[in-house]
Amino acid sequence: MQANHNELWLLPLGGCGEIGMNLNLYGHDQQWLMVDCGVTFGKNQPGQPNRILMADPDFIASRRQQLQGIVITHGHEDHIGAVPYLWPLLLCPVYCTPFAAQILRRKLRDLKLIDQVPIIEVDPKQPLQLGHFLLHWVPLTHSIPEAFGLLIECPAGRVFHTADWKLDPQPILGAPYQPQRYQALANKKVTAMVCDSTNATLPGHSISEGELLAGLEHYIAKAKGRVVVSCFASNLARVASVYRIALAYDRQVALLGRSLSAMLQAARATGHWQEGPFVPNEHLGYLPEHATLVLATGSQGEANAVLAKLAFDRHQDMELAAGDTVILSSKTIPGNEEAVTSLLKALQAKGVEVVDTDTASMPIHASGHPCQDELQLMYQWVQPQIAVPVHGEPVHLQAHAELCKAWGVPSQLLGRNGDLFLLAPTPGIRRQVVKTGRLEWLPGDWRQPGELICATLDSDK
Repeated sequence: MQANHNELWLLPLGGCGEIGMNLNLYGHDQQWLMVDCGVTFGKNQPGQPNRILMADPDFIASRRQQLQGIVITHGHEDHIGAVPYLWPLLLCPVYCTPFAAQILRRKLRDLKLIDQVPIIEVDPKQPLQLGHFLLHWVPLTHSIPEAFGLLIECPAGRVFHTADWKLDPQPILGAPYQPQRYQALANKKVTAMVCDSTNATLPGHSISEGELLAGLEHYIAKAKGRVVVSCFASNLARVASVYRIALAYDRQVALLGRSLSAMLQAARATGHWQEGPFVPNEHLGYLPEHATLVLATGSQGEANAVLAKLAFDRHQDMELAAGDTVILSSKTIPGNEEAVTSLLKALQAKGVEVVDTDTASMPIHASGHPCQDELQLMYQWVQPQIAVPVHGEPVHLQAHAELCKAWGVPSQLLGRNGDLFLLAPTPGIRRQVVKTGRLEWLPGDWRQPGELICATLDSDK
């Protein structure tokens, strides 16, 4: 199965009909291009580590001679996390911007693949030619540095693949969104926009990172004892906001958690972290309680993360006590509710005040994805002929497609993993042409090049 010189195809193997595990294939003239290669996580049971799941790449692995490369839009786990596990089946170059490259190298080093995977750092100001595909990097605001959409051009048509985005006028780190960048895409006569659907059911406009400053400051300012703030490790804008507020209230800041430390190292290496240093962890036991703020991992209730260790008195550098405050500056990912509830109960049993998005009277977390007003603006600016909702569960995709129809987008293609989206010359869908499924990484052994330590799970069908 391969597209001819008049055809442009999209074949999602992951991330269409679900949130996470993004793996998209574009086909034209007997060549394939992969955009993103991410993981998702199995249900997080209390006391158990996360299960790492990824899309089964069998379709493209059997055609890897036609695969021109893997292009990473940004450094989030659901877009980059599967590369170290699946690359031995694909054996192709990986193209990404410097920040994502830093993250990927750390993952490859952990799996002893650092000297094998060809990582090519791109200059996002320059187009990239991969076989028949010409790629232009389109800057977007999101909850991680160097988030980009892709304008993918080939002789059969043009696709604007948004990946994850929002319209943030005050992103804290990085430049605000610039409408003229997206309005210019209309002049390209975009065939299809393959677009983030995460918040397509939500009216209005997502909260800006800058709007969180007041809420975070409110809870940090009124705290009497130690303060622990937990957010997604990749949200460096949130980390920077908390850091600045802490210094304004004469609190010294420590960083606890491997993933947070890795993100900060990548940010420093690429110039995205301009704040000052952190207190060494071993000094925490000597700091006055009122002068301590800790940024910690574990907002999803992960058993081996810092928050769980603090909740159950298992952390070597610090203990929490009555009068301390824990702020969860994050949302609970579906499937993690039980683990998060168990964590909160353990903290509250110690007399710790817990502030989360459900109990906070002011915003302390902002989504990195567009709500309906943002989606409408983007479609007005880009003016694609076809809307292809992805990155969402069926309810999100359906809402996205209905909105596009109401907004006058000429065609809406609504599908799921394994469907073949015919973007050119004539829009259409061939249902379930490829069997899709998931692989689970089974830790315990290291592999040799070309081997994959994964177990095949049931098909998504």
